[in-house]
Amino acid sequence: KEYAGETLVVTDGSTLLGADDKAGITAIIEALQYLLAHPEAEHGRIAVAFTPDEEIGEGTKYFDLERFGADFAFTMDGGAIHMYADETFNAAAAKVVFHGFSIHPGSAKNKMINAVSMAAMLHSYLPAHMRPEHTDRYDGFFHLTELNGNMDRAHMEYIIRDHNAAKLEAKKEIMRKAVDYLNEVIGTEAAVLTITDSYRNMKEMIEPRIELIDASERAFRKNGVEPVITPCRGGTDG
Repeated sequence: KEYAGETLVVTDGSTLLGADDKAGITAIIEALQYLLAHPEAEHGRIAVAFTPDEEIGEGTKYFDLERFGADFAFTMDGGAIHMYADETFNAAAAKVVFHGFSIHPGSAKNKMINAVSMAAMLHSYLPAHMRPEHTDRYDGFFHLTELNGNMDRAHMEYIIRDHNAAKLEAKKEIMRKAVDYLNEVIGTEAAVLTITDSYRNMKEMIEPRIELIDASERAFRKNGVEPVITPCRGGTDG
């Protein structure tokens, strides 16, 4: 509703590219077309690259920085025109495998270990107010992305996010303690936790180059747009 009458880039769902991908590509190509059509516009050397941005720090694993030949770059995406992000989440992934003990339910007392029940118990131990559906702005979260299994074996996957590195470490410790407590309640090492770091907040690299933020804000205002710096509640391989 905010952009009625404007040119909008949308997706019809027929390709792998979503609306944000198409909007970002369009913005880049439009900018290049403008610069080619207006040689009087002053600018330095411009480097452009299109990369898979999987938001897990792997999309640019083989990116040729030397060939790209730029000291810094900006990621173009499909947010509102006034939005500008200079930080992302710190990210980790947690996997939990539950090893159950199957036995006929008629003779299960003090013997059965139901792996699916253990998974449900673990999820209930994690703070409900730290789920994505209850968070915004600078709130971090535990997000259950996968759950499958049966009585014998179950598997859970979480992504853990926080803009603050220390708070992310605290969340990882909550996860470890929850698994330890579950094993204590069950009386066996039936739950096995693995935590892997994914990526860090890009603000760590941007803060020493504050001129990038200053230049971005000047560019917004020069084009009649008041920038609103908003923390990115996601990641970027950029």
